[in-house]
Amino acid sequence: MKPTNHSVSYSRWEVLFQVVLFLIVFLFYSFDRRNPGIQEVQVVFFLNFVLAVLIINYVLLPRFFYKKRYMIFFLYFSMIVALTIIIEELVLEKIYYPDSRGQRFPGVVFSLLDVLPVITILSGFKFAWDIITKQQEVERLRELMEESELRFLKSQLNPHFLFNNLNNLYSYALENSPKTPKIILEMASVLRYMLYECKEKYVPLKNELKQLGNFVKLNELQVEERGDIKFSAPEAGLNDYKIAPLILMVFVENAFKHSIGSQAEDISINIEIDLSKDGQLTFKCDNSFSAENNSESLTKGIGLENVKKRLELLYPGAYNLKIHSDKDFFKVQLTLDLT
Repeated sequence: MKPTNHSVSYSRWEVLFQVVLFLIVFLFYSFDRRNPGIQEVQVVFFLNFVLAVLIINYVLLPRFFYKKRYMIFFLYFSMIVALTIIIEELVLEKIYYPDSRGQRFPGVVFSLLDVLPVITILSGFKFAWDIITKQQEVERLRELMEESELRFLKSQLNPHFLFNNLNNLYSYALENSPKTPKIILEMASVLRYMLYECKEKYVPLKNELKQLGNFVKLNELQVEERGDIKFSAPEAGLNDYKIAPLILMVFVENAFKHSIGSQAEDISINIEIDLSKDGQLTFKCDNSFSAENNSESLTKGIGLENVKKRLELLYPGAYNLKIHSDKDFFKVQLTLDLT
């Protein structure tokens, strides 16, 4: 399975890192300008440290320190250090230096100064490696959570779109309106885009604006002669940029919903989209509404709450959203940094 292969590959990197680290520390530990070269005694003494470090790194740290059992960890850590000193002073020193260093004990302080730096360095790098690894795991988990949340938020848009437009289609069907087939075609086009082309986190800006225009045409059929609908979007310079799908469509849908739902005539919806040379997209959507006849809050609802969450996830620190009411007009201005 893929997770198993990943973990095996990862452990090999850790083993390689530890081997290289141990070799580097050993070279510094054994370096003697007066007597260059590696001797058996240096290898044996350093292996005493390596044994202690391996126990600390792969037994004490995961079993006690990472589980916040600090007292037990430091107790065993002290015992490992003491055992390392005992092996060095009472065994190895007597074997390799029986007539000099092996005849006397230099003291606890001197022994600690000899043992602790090497153990601390080797264990410290292992501790740092584990912290980096945990941080990477947290980042991967956060990315998976954000991806899952984005999929959930995006999945809410399709039912929201269907709910609003099926009601309109039902009304036209009851009246046997000749516009019904055209509405079905426009609706099918937008749905096809939602279901099949919006699976990626970002889609070509050109495609998004094209479908936004189709969505405006679909809803414009409901206005007929009751008002004025304006839609303007750039046609040049779009190929270099991508945008999160269906972000802008939510605001347009909200504009039609509240204008048509609260006004019988004098409907006014103005949608303007501009793209600067440095990739700054400015989206403006103004729609008229009647406060007396509008029963729903303009600044709330599934659609707007949904798009605000998606903006936070997809464009953190790279967007500016302003929503406010001005007399009988509801205004939305969104600036996106597409770079």
